[in-house]
Amino acid sequence: MQSLISNLRPAQARLIVAIAERGQLQLAAQACQMTQPAASRALAEVERALNAPLFRRTPKGMEPTVIGSIVARRAQRIVLELRDMDRDLRDLRAGRGGRVRVGAVTGPALGYVVPAIQELKQTAPRADISVDVAPSIILSDALLRGDLDFALARIPADVEPADFDIAPARDEKVSLVVRAGHPLAGATAVDLADLATLPWVLQERGAPIRNAVDAGFAAIGRPSPADVVTTSSLLVIIAMLVDTDAVAAMTDEVAELIMSDRVAARFRRLDVRRPIEVEPYLLLKSRYRVLSPLAQRLYTLVQARL
Repeated sequence: MQSLISNLRPAQARLIVAIAERGQLQLAAQACQMTQPAASRALAEVERALNAPLFRRTPKGMEPTVIGSIVARRAQRIVLELRDMDRDLRDLRAGRGGRVRVGAVTGPALGYVVPAIQELKQTAPRADISVDVAPSIILSDALLRGDLDFALARIPADVEPADFDIAPARDEKVSLVVRAGHPLAGATAVDLADLATLPWVLQERGAPIRNAVDAGFAAIGRPSPADVVTTSSLLVIIAMLVDTDAVAAMTDEVAELIMSDRVAARFRRLDVRRPIEVEPYLLLKSRYRVLSPLAQRLYTLVQARL
């Protein structure tokens, strides 16, 4: 019996399920696109291997025996798995299924990756898509290891650009965000000098936004703020802003999201006289990998939005 079950052919499994569902060999043969003699021989082959009948012939049709019920139930699982496998392979080849893992620094993740995923999901709802939001050094390493299909990030100084296929993306602008009741919330043309003595919430030293803020203060001849809480967690940033006069530096995309009607955080963007800009990020993929059809579809959607 073990030998039969391990060698049960898909056509035999489909036939057994069809007989159990329809109760007649002729109808089951038609459903399986077989002739009735071929269906009869296939059923007899399985019954000989099991040394037991799978169905009883009755005036009302064919009814499963106890053994037949067990085999039919298991065979149905085989048939369903084969159907699912066929569907998954067709979806994979058509770019509607499979797995994609994309990385991005925070602003592009919100501004471009998320909308592209939402668009892709309209035609590929079974696609398994994961998004890693991290600093560029982590994302570039993940790309080189093959853990990501593509990323929106910068190329760190110690990473070889020749390892990537590079497409231009965009500059990243910085918003300075405060709570709605902040003393400077309604002011126009605020100077960075006016913010030097306030508490700040910033990313770690070396992060692009932190570098841009430091460069902004250096450009006006002032040292960087001394009262700083360092974090890359958006939740911590929000918590720090709610009850204090802290200033948080974040990308425009993040600021727009948390202050949009969908989130409705009670924050305000400061009207800063001298804009703060971050070095451009890029659309990167490894030169040594070929994207799957699904990954290529998402890559194309992101590139189109950029």
